[in-house]
Amino acid sequence: MNDPIISVNSVIKSFKDVKAVRGLSFSIQPGEFVALLGPNGAGKTTMMEMIEGIQFPDSGDISIDNTTWKEAPQKLRSLLGISLQETHFIEKLTVLETLQLFSSFYSGSQVAVDEIISLTGLTEKKNAYTKNLSGGQKQKLALGVALLNKPSILLLDEPTTGLDPSARRDVWEVLHKLKNERGMTMILTTHYMDEAEFLCERIIIMDKGTILAEGTVPQLLSRFSKSEKIEFISAGPVNPGLFPKENLQKSSFLGIKWELVVEDIVSYLPLFLNEMKKNNIELLSLECKKMTLDDLFISLTGRSLNE
Repeated sequence: MNDPIISVNSVIKSFKDVKAVRGLSFSIQPGEFVALLGPNGAGKTTMMEMIEGIQFPDSGDISIDNTTWKEAPQKLRSLLGISLQETHFIEKLTVLETLQLFSSFYSGSQVAVDEIISLTGLTEKKNAYTKNLSGGQKQKLALGVALLNKPSILLLDEPTTGLDPSARRDVWEVLHKLKNERGMTMILTTHYMDEAEFLCERIIIMDKGTILAEGTVPQLLSRFSKSEKIEFISAGPVNPGLFPKENLQKSSFLGIKWELVVEDIVSYLPLFLNEMKKNNIELLSLECKKMTLDDLFISLTGRSLNE
């Protein structure tokens, strides 16, 4: 394995009485896409801002390409492309003019602005004023600005928050291109499980400034002894004795909602349906699914990522 491109060692950061980051340690390899996944207040943005050099740890250290911000800030700025959760542009500049303006900030830069416009899928909007862009188009433009210095590391802080599903997918496709065509390293903060699964090889699950778990999606989900579940709503009560107690949860929703956690849906489902029929239990809905990262987060914290 190569030396990590980013190393975070025992980092602590507090704001008055709030401990935002509590002794975090992790490393990222060159070309790796990693997600910091967690709810609002988990410490994701604070951690990113310390990697970006905007904040500094109270204790612990962060190195990028074996260099710290105190040693060589100019070198590190040249390595990083940063896209924040929300970016405001000059409304009376077009997409093309905005990218030309930001590219002029880089001394000796030979940035191909048209290439960035094509990569981000903004060709048809290159002459549109930024005030007339949709939320997804603005996020693509922000991503384009982050790429102008040809960074080797991309830092994205919740880049698709507030976007509709179609716009989110468009941003994802741009990021996939960057990985496949340029071999970039990326850290993404998000509270969307599907985003983390779709974009990243490795996921670091955070909550309240600490790391709860990390690994690939299969590694994380392997923490479940049983990895599939059947969710159903019955019109009336069901005798809990029909199912193993440890597999059953109940809550009120229209009828009565139940959840069965099983090892293999394919083998269990015929037995389940036979029991429902034999006991004259009317099913209002039935859904079979794999356990998800949200299920893992609930098992670790007792609450959902979106709470």
